[in-house]
Amino acid sequence: MNAMDIKSINAAYLGKVNAALERATALENTPELLRNAMRYSLEAGGKRIRPCLVLGVCDMLSGNENGSEGQTREMALCLACGLEMIHTYSLIHDDLPSVDNDDMRRGRPSNHKVFGEGQAVFAGDALLTYAFEWMLENGLRFENKNYYRAMLEIAKRAGASGMVAGQSLDLIAEAEKTMDEAMLYRIHRRKTADMLTAAILAGAYCANAGETQLNVLERYADKLGLLFQLTDDILDAEGDAALMGKTLGKDAENNKLTFVSLYGLETAKEMAKQIAVEAHALLCGNFADGAEYLHGMIDYIKDRKN
Repeated sequence: MNAMDIKSINAAYLGKVNAALERATALENTPELLRNAMRYSLEAGGKRIRPCLVLGVCDMLSGNENGSEGQTREMALCLACGLEMIHTYSLIHDDLPSVDNDDMRRGRPSNHKVFGEGQAVFAGDALLTYAFEWMLENGLRFENKNYYRAMLEIAKRAGASGMVAGQSLDLIAEAEKTMDEAMLYRIHRRKTADMLTAAILAGAYCANAGETQLNVLERYADKLGLLFQLTDDILDAEGDAALMGKTLGKDAENNKLTFVSLYGLETAKEMAKQIAVEAHALLCGNFADGAEYLHGMIDYIKDRKN
């Protein structure tokens, strides 16, 4: 599977996710300003890598090559929407002056620059809470234990031992000017890799994956998460701000602990190439065939420019 194949498949997934998010966030009983703030960030676009992974893994393991709309795919789509709401809330809060203080996100002003800091906090809070309301409400019609196992995985990896833990450690490392390899990996396994792992395992649960498959996919997801962060750090150092849609160079300016700050730009690039090789090898060693989508995602993430 080449890069064009992946882009085409992800574009199809993105269309389904965007349509589902539009339906999910009508929010008729929500105050207009809060609803507008929530939807402003949710509709800002982006690659939707996490929801695409939910659908891609589900289709890969359940054999839905043509994206048939059975219950398995419906479960995956509901979880994909919930996961994207959680990811979007995290971006709103990340951009706040008390955290990363970013004025731009996905090519337009950050939520707090448009709606104010207080409303941005509330928009993030509401998206996080509504994500679980949405997933739980849909779960009632599925009556499938694996759907709830997937929700539990998402909750764990988004919360106090996952993404939020990584964000907290990131702030601590910045304040203390920490330049420690162990801390670097602790931060990004939680802050970045955990949400990608949640997406991959959620898709696998929807397809009734066995424990062996789940273990392999968790190891793959960890590598994909570190690759994503390596690429992000590299792009912050030398990317195109117009393509990235956000201010670049802030990691160095704020003395953040990143792969580039710890190892240097060229070494970080070599590390990205090596971890991509390891991720491909892991798939080859455990999936004789049928893992083309996951192979393609490795190169898609490694070669991305935004």
